[in-house]
Amino acid sequence: MFQPILTFFGTGPDRPLLENPVEIRRVYERRRWSVLLSLIFGYGFFYTCRLGLSVAKQPMLDEGVVSVAQLGIIGAALLYVYAVGKFVNGVLSDRANVQRFMSVALLCSAAVNIAFGNTSLFYGFVALWALNGWFQSIGSAPSVVSICQWFSNRERGTRYGVWAGAHNIGEGLTFVGTAWLVSHFGWRGGFVGPGIVCVFVALVLYQTLADRPQTYGLPHVADYRNDYSAGPPKTGSVWQLQKVVLRNPIVWLLGCSSALMYVARYAINSWAVLFLQEGKGYTLVGAGLVMGAYPVAGFIGASASGWISDRFFGSRRHIPTLIYGCLQTGALVLLWLNPPGYRWLDVVAMAMFGFGVGGLIVFLAGLTAIDLTPKATAGAVKGLIGLFSYMGAATQDWISGLLIGGGAAGAAGTYRFDRAFSFWIAASALSALLPLLLWNRKPQE
Repeated sequence: MFQPILTFFGTGPDRPLLENPVEIRRVYERRRWSVLLSLIFGYGFFYTCRLGLSVAKQPMLDEGVVSVAQLGIIGAALLYVYAVGKFVNGVLSDRANVQRFMSVALLCSAAVNIAFGNTSLFYGFVALWALNGWFQSIGSAPSVVSICQWFSNRERGTRYGVWAGAHNIGEGLTFVGTAWLVSHFGWRGGFVGPGIVCVFVALVLYQTLADRPQTYGLPHVADYRNDYSAGPPKTGSVWQLQKVVLRNPIVWLLGCSSALMYVARYAINSWAVLFLQEGKGYTLVGAGLVMGAYPVAGFIGASASGWISDRFFGSRRHIPTLIYGCLQTGALVLLWLNPPGYRWLDVVAMAMFGFGVGGLIVFLAGLTAIDLTPKATAGAVKGLIGLFSYMGAATQDWISGLLIGGGAAGAAGTYRFDRAFSFWIAASALSALLPLLLWNRKPQE
């Protein structure tokens, strides 16, 4: 029953190696550019089908559709399922045809968003948003697997950093574009609109992504680039290598650090729009514009992070991780303590936070662990860290909902953001300190 599905989504067989070096270079470079651009923009659009709830919270509260506590439960449902899905689909992605796996996942997520925008029942929201979490979990690990398949060790950090900035494209489209849709068409438009757009994006990805180089008659990327700086590719079955890395304490420590970072990251993703509206008097569009500084700076921070660590720190990630962590924590303090009326300081705080979290997503949520483990297991490594990360994000969502909703039924004027910010800042600071325990670890291929 499942064999046709596994065959459809599984990676194809290796083809005989092309003999003409000119042809190998032509095919390789064309595919590499197509893959990288597709991963950047495709993964960015994944976020537009994940963050609509963050923008639509206030209109949903105003209509009495849900309470603050229920919003926390809905958000947590997506994140808990997403966390488990990150691990399961990460393990599967090491054997998957990324072209099919990722594009079909986005198509399904788009369909769920359209259904969510046509629902009114609380339990329907929970079920659909949980289902969306599963399809969303297929975006990240396959992207990392594809980057490791098509780019070698010396160039991987820069490409990974640029790709990791893709989520800021989606966040920017969500906080500005979805805010506009919600303002003009109500909260339902914030789900239906992105869903329709992502149907078309998924169809494009199906044409522009690619399977492993060997399935096109191309050599391993280390051989193509003559880059053995992390040692020769590891031998052995994928499952054998996966079992080794899944027991690796390095991956678990980085997973814990990433989980704490994701507490801070998703606190801003999930609650900052409501905080700006209720705590500082912004309109929805005004809050969306302030939030717009976050993804723009985040894209710069993520894109620069891999290049900075490759260029100035010899592909060692620990010092820039600490710098980015200090920026993220300081930004949360500034956003919390800045009084209402100083909009430019709110923008500065959002930009600082975006820049900091952009780099930390590159390092803590994947690249550092991938550097320190065999590349054939990149999907499993990314999946395990994703499991930790989104367990942290999901736990944050319901804890923050309880901390913020301080009055009866979470009525307007009773929100307690001071307690939530203390929680977020403590998690952010600790996430920056844990990776220091891995200071002297070396990369491997």
